[in-house]
Amino acid sequence: MKVLITGFDPFGGESVNPAYEAVKMLPDMVAGAEVIKLEIPTVYTKSGEAVEKAMEEHNPDVVICVGQAGGRSSITIEKVAINLAEARIKDNAGNQPMDTPLHEDGENAYFTNLPCKAVVKELRDNKIPAHISYTAGTFVCNDVMYHVLYLINKKYNNVRGGFIHVPYATEQVVDKPQGTCAMSLETISKGLELAIKAIVENDKDISLTVGTIM
Repeated sequence: MKVLITGFDPFGGESVNPAYEAVKMLPDMVAGAEVIKLEIPTVYTKSGEAVEKAMEEHNPDVVICVGQAGGRSSITIEKVAINLAEARIKDNAGNQPMDTPLHEDGENAYFTNLPCKAVVKELRDNKIPAHISYTAGTFVCNDVMYHVLYLINKKYNNVRGGFIHVPYATEQVVDKPQGTCAMSLETISKGLELAIKAIVENDKDISLTVGTIM
């Protein structure tokens, strides 16, 4: 089995992106699966194109894209991507789309086919905070997740794919307001390794009470 896992380059004035820094630390094999690591640009469309090229080259069984969600306190696996680009800030190429569909012929939304609950349980069993998220935002993280799920829907029906958000790395919050959430890169990387393990070992999701009130 092959797992393609990607992380973004730094954006929004940050000097590092914990997503790719943690991806780089992953072992080359997890639970018997080959792990292929890729850095992608924080740029609308370009990120999806980079992942698509890697899918064509490596023919992975699983695609996991990873991004920074500054302010979140846990590792969160995303449940759904929506067909919308709405940028509060410019991406790394200066793009700032508003009210723009990502794919004219795409569905309003696509749900991941990764075992989200199994991932959450695996991380929690190993004392790493984890939740399912029901919004990947409307920035480049949602863009690349939607593009991967669009490709799976249209072309790669046997591939499983989705997105994981990670908190700020500890060193990123040194000068941020008191109380800003962070996690060590070592813990983030271990969480991603456990997520890969859960995905490899679970073709179908497990039963677990999750969800949100709000």
